[in-house]
Amino acid sequence: MRRPRRSIWPTREGWWCLSAALGLGLAGLNTGNNLVYLLCSFLLALVLVSGVLSEQTLRGIRLTPILPGEAYAGRPALVGLTVRNAKRRLASWALSVEVPAEDGEGRAFHLPRLPAGEERVLTWATVFPGRGRQGLGGVRVVTRYPFGLFVKSQTVRLDAVLLVYPAVGPVPPARRREAALAGPLARRRRGRGDDLYDLRPYRPGDDPRLIHWPSSARTGRLTVRELEDEATRDVRLVLTGEGRRDPARRETALSEAASLAVHLVREGGAVALSGPGIAVPLGRGRGHAVRILTALALFEPGPAAEAPPGAASLRDLRVSLD
Repeated sequence: MRRPRRSIWPTREGWWCLSAALGLGLAGLNTGNNLVYLLCSFLLALVLVSGVLSEQTLRGIRLTPILPGEAYAGRPALVGLTVRNAKRRLASWALSVEVPAEDGEGRAFHLPRLPAGEERVLTWATVFPGRGRQGLGGVRVVTRYPFGLFVKSQTVRLDAVLLVYPAVGPVPPARRREAALAGPLARRRRGRGDDLYDLRPYRPGDDPRLIHWPSSARTGRLTVRELEDEATRDVRLVLTGEGRRDPARRETALSEAASLAVHLVREGGAVALSGPGIAVPLGRGRGHAVRILTALALFEPGPAAEAPPGAASLRDLRVSLD
């Protein structure tokens, strides 16, 4: 976090105070009246005390960003900020933390009092318009303490970078049918599938829902069904084209690839990713989905690459970048 720069600007009341002090000062020079000098000195003392106390309020304020575990383009993400008063004894008063927004409205959080050594956590939802590495930007810490004559502020640039994944949404029905052709495959062994593998006598602990009642009635003893194991066929997502001509089309294609990857992984499939300047080996599980999303988030347009031929059990799903 960089050292913040502070600025100060009079409020409407502050302008009245400065104008009155200037008028009384000129009147005192012309008349030599000690009472006028006293009133002018009183107003200038208010200005001085206001500057000292507002400086004390902003001094020692430390801001630490809080980043979400995951963020997707175009979807609200919860981010936060820890505001800590690092001073040992003195509290900070009448603080406002202003967070700018893309729409120009922004958000403001008010902290009436922040005791020494304590902290407050502020959270808000923000939408990142695009994928890739995104910074949180800066926030503005403002105070009008103690008399409301001046607005003293400091802009703090948060040195925090968040990796935003491509937008993930529902997979279109046509793509679902195409992906469904990739599995499941039957394995000639016992498992947790849907197809019948064999019949055997009932053993304690078997699922009663697997009892085969016609065979049980015919043999006079309980018989259960053994199911055939299923395995999802391996799938490779192949990005084709360069993705330079139409940035909007490129981002749509990356979003489609991310949605397919998440869908296939949730279905228990194994997914690989290949394309121009990008290659993620075959894998499955939540951690592998994160690796694919990270690669897509960091994708940069490059020369088109020809996808290597896959194995017999590996089906290619192509996504065009152009």
